Amino acid sequence: MPKATKICLAGEGGQGVQSVAEILAAAANDEGREALYIPNFGVEQRGGVSIAYLQIADEPIGAPKFDTADILIALSDRSVYRCKQYVSPETVYVYDSSIEGVEDALPKEGEAKKVLAIPALEISKNELHPRVFNILIMGAVIAATNVISAEGAKKAIEKKLGYKFEQNPKLRELNFKAIDRGMELMK
Repeated sequence: MPKATKICLAGEGGQGVQSVAEILAAAANDEGREALYIPNFGVEQRGGVSIAYLQIADEPIGAPKFDTADILIALSDRSVYRCKQYVSPETVYVYDSSIEGVEDALPKEGEAKKVLAIPALEISKNELHPRVFNILIMGAVIAATNVISAEGAKKAIEKKLGYKFEQNPKLRELNFKAIDRGMELMK
């Protein structure tokens, strides 16, 4: 059976990791793929660590949970510490370069396939808008994994946020630009 791509997105509540995983899963389903998404967050919706476990495959996915991720995206200092156990020598580990004081918790050489610091927060603040930080991250996931197409992601965002885009058409352009910019970060 072909291997599922295992994605772990982790951040603080309110950063949108659950929304990103939900949109990626919807896009994968729309493209005829199997997707399994499990949210994990505490009772505090904002301020607690929020983790999204997502698997995407061409065949049915056997188990909802996984031991290690193919790609792990950490968006906060607490998520870096909380998700250490999901890293293996085959994991592409991505974290936001604005996170400070976590050097001791980042995977060392040989513990991960790659460790990449990307300036997602800085770019979303300075080039786009802070509200599309999570969509920028989604673009990075798409580029790193190729589990769905950029067009599929844009269609899924349109489905989820179309009502907001009707009220403010500039939001569509901003979100789509964030996907493209996130993809560029991974090249």
